[in-house]
Amino acid sequence: MAFDDALVNTLRWTDTLYNTYGVRFERGQQTFARAVENTRRLVDAAQRAGVRRIVHVSVANSSLDSPFPYFRGNAQTEDVVRGSGLSYAIVRPTLVYGSDDVLANDIAWGLRHVPLFLVPGDGSYQVQPVSDRDTATICVDAGREQANLELDAAGPVRWTFDELVRLIAGAVGSRGWITRAPMPLALGAARLAGWALRDVLVTRDELAALAAGLPVSTEEPRGPDRFDEWLAENRNRVGRRYTSELARNFSG
Repeated sequence: MAFDDALVNTLRWTDTLYNTYGVRFERGQQTFARAVENTRRLVDAAQRAGVRRIVHVSVANSSLDSPFPYFRGNAQTEDVVRGSGLSYAIVRPTLVYGSDDVLANDIAWGLRHVPLFLVPGDGSYQVQPVSDRDTATICVDAGREQANLELDAAGPVRWTFDELVRLIAGAVGSRGWITRAPMPLALGAARLAGWALRDVLVTRDELAALAAGLPVSTEEPRGPDRFDEWLAENRNRVGRRYTSELARNFSG
């Protein structure tokens, strides 16, 4: 049986498909173009299987005109969903945090273990974290609707990236020195750390998108959970173990 036919059989009798598939950065055969094509195959299979509705998780500020391939690729997958003819909701999270996230956890891990933490650039660019719980709730609520929807999933508070790092440092009791560094220097340090950890901490495009303030929403926040309150509740746990992006999403 062909893979696509097997996928159709897997999706048969499914009412609502929640699609969280995506590629954070390109590596080997995992490219943004392939992610778009895989999404197309998934949506085609959903059509054939009689799925009623698709809830597609994208990213805030996705755009076909974006200078960043990640944001362009997400916009292309959104177009695939829109063109499916199925009932759909497109949910665009800002910066998701939670018990199993990579970004907040690995910032905390670094602040626990290294004496020097470099904040890229001036650190004044903003982020608007949204909890994984709020993101899931927004997606489930969107799945219950009938009309086509496109909406952001964002938390109630914005912080500058410098504030976010210092917030995490205070929560975990870090004694490391936090200082700002030019983007190229910060990227070089991240690549060196990534080599040591056998991981990719951050890419050039991700730093540029961060500096452009893309992890924020222009809509009214739909997530009530506050990052600082979650951090206070989880300060003894967050950053205790390093979470590898490559091991999680690219192994095998």
